[in-house]
Amino acid sequence: MTEETNTSGHSATCLRLFPRVVRGMRRYQDQTTPQTPAPLGPRHVAALEQLRDGPLSVGTLAARLGLTLSTVSGLLAGLDQAGFVERSADQADRRRTIVQITPGARMAVQQWLDGAAAPLARVLDRLGADERTAFLKAMDMLEAEFQATGGEHPPSPAGHGSP
Repeated sequence: MTEETNTSGHSATCLRLFPRVVRGMRRYQDQTTPQTPAPLGPRHVAALEQLRDGPLSVGTLAARLGLTLSTVSGLLAGLDQAGFVERSADQADRRRTIVQITPGARMAVQQWLDGAAAPLARVLDRLGADERTAFLKAMDMLEAEFQATGGEHPPSPAGHGSP
């Protein structure tokens, strides 16, 4: 099998599979999202997942999420309105803002995050250890691929026209 044939086969599989998986995860997460005064979505889940282990500066949270400070500030405003996070000035550097999950919301946040991840967790549980390791390695490699290209479409390989 040539590399071009292999790439075409992978392309067809990816174009069939990934949109369905992404839509399914979004629908599932939408169903598990708690009812709050502010509309919450997948980016809020990602922010709370980063805050699950403890407080972070807004800048650190933005860097981990790969988002701008203004975008993260908007996400935090929604989470604050929902009563899930609190922000305070960093005692060591008053110019920085520290954000954390509010103690009273910690259990609800934990349940939401665990619920949002439940379909993937169930699938991972059904895989053998080697399969799970290979799957997680592939996901890490895919994330690294996106980071390496900055989310941009890479140049087309030689001999292949670009759209």
